[in-house]
Amino acid sequence: MTASPRLGGRRNILFLMTDQHRVDTLGAYGNPHVPTPAVDELARTGTRFDRWYTPTAICTPSRASLLTGQAPFRHKVLANAERNVGYVEDLPEDVFTFPVALREAGYNTGLVGKWHAGTKREPADYGLDGVHHPGWHNPVDHPDYLAYLAERGLPPYEISDRVRGTLPNGGPGNLLAARLHQPVEATFEHYMADRAIEMLERYAADVHDEGKPFYLGLHFFGPHLPYIVPDHYFDLIDPESVELPRSIGETFEGKPPVQANYSAHWTFDTMPIEVTRKLIAVYWGYVAMIDEQVSRVLARMEELGLRDDTAVFFTCDHGEFTGSHRLHDKGPAMYEDIYRTPGIVRVPGAPEGQVRDEFVSLLDCTATILQLAGLDAAPAVDSRSLLPLVDGEQPEWAEDIVCEFHGHHFPYPQRMLREDRYKLVVNPADHNELYDLETDPDELQNRYEHPELAPIRARMMRRLYTLLRERDDRFFHWMTSMYDVGELDYDPMMSGLDESTYVGR
Repeated sequence: MTASPRLGGRRNILFLMTDQHRVDTLGAYGNPHVPTPAVDELARTGTRFDRWYTPTAICTPSRASLLTGQAPFRHKVLANAERNVGYVEDLPEDVFTFPVALREAGYNTGLVGKWHAGTKREPADYGLDGVHHPGWHNPVDHPDYLAYLAERGLPPYEISDRVRGTLPNGGPGNLLAARLHQPVEATFEHYMADRAIEMLERYAADVHDEGKPFYLGLHFFGPHLPYIVPDHYFDLIDPESVELPRSIGETFEGKPPVQANYSAHWTFDTMPIEVTRKLIAVYWGYVAMIDEQVSRVLARMEELGLRDDTAVFFTCDHGEFTGSHRLHDKGPAMYEDIYRTPGIVRVPGAPEGQVRDEFVSLLDCTATILQLAGLDAAPAVDSRSLLPLVDGEQPEWAEDIVCEFHGHHFPYPQRMLREDRYKLVVNPADHNELYDLETDPDELQNRYEHPELAPIRARMMRRLYTLLRERDDRFFHWMTSMYDVGELDYDPMMSGLDESTYVGR
């Protein structure tokens, strides 16, 4: 990988981020039905990571992790504000964040699109240029968007053909999809791409005139539900071409009961299977629409002569169920559908067309961005730079990964250990889970209690416990008392009154 001479060896960074994006919707990850040429080209000319995970499958905590390079348990922003269950909603004012570090190092730093990393503190508080777009869904009443429509004589937001089920209380379910009566030029996605191009043009002038590098984040709100797209994309994919996920056959037998409750909340069983096919088809259409906007931004970047100086990331905050396991959205279930996500990094001069199978995380973007800017990644304590992998090196790398969850509609702590073949999920409020992803890639059979896997279960429980203790994730205190995870070397009551009973046992 060669340095960028006119930027003093540093790189511009274009960070493309979607929301609630399944990895299996992209051509680069094997989907033959969804046209995603822009993202596929990034994979062809960069590095595609096949085991890229979110630290937690919920918006605000994962985005706070990206900002800080800290796992959620450490930065303590643990839930979305919209359904906050009592957790803090903003990062501390003194916490390290990469945009501030880049700004202090002389970078232009900007964000176009979804913020959702806190409530009181906005992007500008972290040194990011751009209009603030709060919330979890396209803010179609935002003054800047309304001005954009008015300036171009474009029609306002209007929808029909709403898709929703029936809640357990008999009321209408959450809106899952709808037909948008606007041309693509009026969509929020096109608007965001236009605003990103405008910022890119301003930053390009500083690159060419002053050698001043930039970081630009373009964060789409989609393909997060509800999938609201114009006619062309609503009908782009023939539902008959949609192969339903095998986990549609989920019975929840031997699973934590909360999953069946969540299925009822998301009204899966109140809708015909044909509706599920259509929902997936519309979701795929949404992905295709976003890809076209990504293409516009990348094309303008090249026209501005920035490609050879600019590292490009494509990823998301977490995945989406779209009917898998009879669920929608995300929630208290640590399935691959919402934890394994797309992750592509292209750095000029690095080998093209690589596919890496190391376990990596959205968290690792923080250290990678800092290294691209020539900065010390040490403050990003839970983050490791991906550049050695992008460069084609073979560094020592962990053979497993830990993910966490803290709740959405209600507190619900979980920890997950994912390794090559097996996945362990510890649920203090429910049954634990163990999946053999070689024989059961759809995670339909919880094998935690199967006696033939007792050695695997014990080994993974000890490994998870050790990793949590090393990170000082206090979840390990529960495990100390409940499982055979090794020597008991401290008083689990943490009373300080009887340490001699435990130390040296």
